[in-house]
Amino acid sequence: TPNPSYREVCTGRTGHNEVALVVYDPAVTSYAALLKLFWEGHDPTQGMRQGNDVGTQYRSGIYAFTPEQRAEAEASRAAWAGRFRAPITTEIVDAPPFYYAEEYHQQYLAKNPGGYCGNHPA
Repeated sequence: TPNPSYREVCTGRTGHNEVALVVYDPAVTSYAALLKLFWEGHDPTQGMRQGNDVGTQYRSGIYAFTPEQRAEAEASRAAWAGRFRAPITTEIVDAPPFYYAEEYHQQYLAKNPGGYCGNHPA
């Protein structure tokens, strides 16, 4: 489904999930440092959920833009595997097209300070 709406993604039938596109300067931080934040910032063992949010759109994923990123992400997953109580379910695949969420979802927690996010303290 090209450029799906949030409502369409929530049906679980589009194959999309909610992600953040991270743009970084390798002169300032490394991909390895970003991967460390990724593993520490959520529970990668929950399968099709994050916290109270359940559905395919909440699966954990790393979407690589280069073969080097993919290899580093896979090595990172292997290195972090023993740190969790359950197997890591994070998918690591080549980056598909990225579609921006509707405006009301951009900077969601800034717009909704009391809004729920599984890894954001209330």
